[in-house]
Amino acid sequence: MSSNSGPADRRALIAFAWLWVGVPLAYGLYELVRKATQLFTG
Repeated sequence: MSSNSGPADRRALIAFAWLWVGVPLAYGLYELVRKATQLFTG
């Protein structure tokens, strides 16, 4: 009883999941680098 969804649907879901995690992660790393630079350079 598995649904037979096409690979395009699966790819869209995977892309959305990567964006859901990747965008906040990238923003957090950006803020980390920015604040660490301020900390060490004054």
